[in-house]
Amino acid sequence: MLSPQQLFARLDELGLAHRTVEHAPVFTVDQAKQHRGALPGHHIKNLFLRNKKEAMWLVVALEDRAVDLKRLGEVLGAGRLSFGSPERLRKHLGVEPGSVTPFAVVNDPAHQVTLVLDRGLADDGPVNAHPLTNTMTTAISFADLSRFFAAT
Repeated sequence: MLSPQQLFARLDELGLAHRTVEHAPVFTVDQAKQHRGALPGHHIKNLFLRNKKEAMWLVVALEDRAVDLKRLGEVLGAGRLSFGSPERLRKHLGVEPGSVTPFAVVNDPAHQVTLVLDRGLADDGPVNAHPLTNTMTTAISFADLSRFFAAT
């Protein structure tokens, strides 16, 4: 499992521009709002989900977007969705609860977790995400984040 520093090295190796700020640990969107200050761009929430068949999804949505799990399960053809356990999260994405992030796909080389992105993230402005820890926030353009996903 990669450390934040190894993630930054990977981003640099891929030529992807990013900027990181450190802050107190945050576990919820409300806590993040209190600590981020005037950090511009899209702020997100990340949901690690699974179904009865043990398929897994990482849903990355704009922080204030309401996510209807019943409807999402229908759209994904997944049936009933529920949150994945902390143990499953650690095993498949290598992060702790509160540190879930789209960057965690780097820790899933077998691609067992399906990434689902909110369309709103593609609008202008950087995407702000934890770099595998909830004590930092990394800003990266959606285009560069997409390049990261393609290289992972």
